[in-house]
Amino acid sequence: MNEMTMPALVPSATEGNLTNLVAERAWFEPERIMLSRPLGEGWQPVTAREFETEVRTAAKGLIAAGIQIGDRVAIMSRTRYEWTILDFAIWYAGGVVVPVYDTSSAEQIDWILNDSGAVGIIVETPTLRELVETVRPAHTRHVWTMTDGVLDILTASGAHIGDDEIDRRRNALVPDTLATLIYTSGTTGKPKGVSLTHGNFLSECGNVVQGAKDLFLKPDGSTLLFLPVAHVFGRMVQIGAVTAGLHLAHCSDPVGRLSADLASFKPTFVLAVPRIFEKIYNGAEAKAEAAGKGDIFRKAAAVAIAYSEGLDTKKISLSLRLKHALFDKLVYSKIRIAVGGRVEAAISGGAPLGARLGHFYRGAGITILEGYGLTETTAGATLNLSTALRVGSVGKPIPGTSVKIAEDGEVLLRGPIVMRGYWQNDAANAEVFDADRWFKTGDLGKLDDDGYLFIVGRKKELIVTAGGKNVAPAVLEDRLRSHPLVSQCVVVGDARPFIGALITVDQDLLKPWIAANKKQGASMAELAVDPQLISVIQTAVDEANKAVSKAESIRKFRILTTDFTIAGGQLTAKLSIKRHVIAQEFAAEIEALYEKE
Repeated sequence: MNEMTMPALVPSATEGNLTNLVAERAWFEPERIMLSRPLGEGWQPVTAREFETEVRTAAKGLIAAGIQIGDRVAIMSRTRYEWTILDFAIWYAGGVVVPVYDTSSAEQIDWILNDSGAVGIIVETPTLRELVETVRPAHTRHVWTMTDGVLDILTASGAHIGDDEIDRRRNALVPDTLATLIYTSGTTGKPKGVSLTHGNFLSECGNVVQGAKDLFLKPDGSTLLFLPVAHVFGRMVQIGAVTAGLHLAHCSDPVGRLSADLASFKPTFVLAVPRIFEKIYNGAEAKAEAAGKGDIFRKAAAVAIAYSEGLDTKKISLSLRLKHALFDKLVYSKIRIAVGGRVEAAISGGAPLGARLGHFYRGAGITILEGYGLTETTAGATLNLSTALRVGSVGKPIPGTSVKIAEDGEVLLRGPIVMRGYWQNDAANAEVFDADRWFKTGDLGKLDDDGYLFIVGRKKELIVTAGGKNVAPAVLEDRLRSHPLVSQCVVVGDARPFIGALITVDQDLLKPWIAANKKQGASMAELAVDPQLISVIQTAVDEANKAVSKAESIRKFRILTTDFTIAGGQLTAKLSIKRHVIAQEFAAEIEALYEKE
């Protein structure tokens, strides 16, 4: 199969905009709990009526400050309650939201504010305000700070603005009106502003919610948002929750607070990038290993995977059922508690999850529905559903969307979720759209006979060895990251005689290994060349190599002394590796792999 189209469940909007999601919910279900804001170690519920009131009063403050219909207003912050209020407030005022990562450099902020022509920016903290002030252009007239009480300030300054002005502006917005400019972290050149309309989001969120209504429309359903809202996936979660009337809470600090927030909020499902699921799995395995129960955990994992595979083949032996029931009490229940205790399903996107993890979690009682999409497609373009699931695939097209595989294997997408185009960049638009308005994703994939899409690599990331062998690095990297001690890895070998890899070690999981092997006091530089650690990582490499041919296999690797981080610039906000940055920073280490060849 080379092309697949799913009929829309929610037709493309011919009128209305994103503000209707809030206004209509407040009108029809004013007492419905829509959000919870952090309150001490707990949560304070916010009804639909209270939600819209906060949005309206903030919008009035923006109007009082001179924000006009069509003006761009930036938000630079971590994921938090105020972001959702201000996102919708900017739309209520008729504006366009320009998200900026809180980890952005001064140079990136400078480019986004100037390219978008933003007239104002809302930052999270005084520290970010100081950073913005170093590059703030004259046209960015306003800077507001969340932690300085931005909602109260806007409420007070806009008290004289009438509801009729809000309604006039809301009614001026139509589905084709620009809603947001999201700047992509391109591998080369300046970031491009992806122009997404109100209609793009209404189509995306409406069809995803209806397609996965057992998750989004579940009675008393809730989700904890810990993805960056500056990223399109986090934005889709936010708007999708409001679309569905799903109880939404925010976690601003996934590293320090995620476990505590999951435990206290107890969401019914979560949406995350694969690295989150990897870390939960690896953490559980390391904890079991430290308690002398590593073999039990690995047997439990094998049983979970076999049980999930049996669900597909509809062949599960009595012996497997008994083992599964035993491990459910001993192991799987603890995995479920780690994500709050009520999660039955999750959506994963942003990077490949891998069939192994997919089967493990389903066998452990948490079905992970893997999807695929880009900023340019308003997040998800394909998605597995609980009623249509193929582990290892990224699912079928979401309703209303078409997927086609080009002759060279590139995945092409078309439908109402596809962006209007790149902001003021006709040359870039000409590169990514063909004559029939198919969007060229840059990813390589295949459709099976039932219309499930499998992503096999990145068109521009294909490694071509000196011998002419094409190698998709994602296959090897996904396998490597499944080892508990491996944090990140980058496969290299373009125009080289063989494939190599740079590997970083998970510092949290390294500590028990150091204790168990009596390596206390050793520096990371010493551990990186330690024969015992190298031997352990070699087992991960050997396992990864089983997925490819000998010509594609990793022949040599190097353990790095530092991990890749967002702050360091080696990872994107969704924890994807920036190959070009790593290739530059670790050029010497890459050369060392090939020195004696």
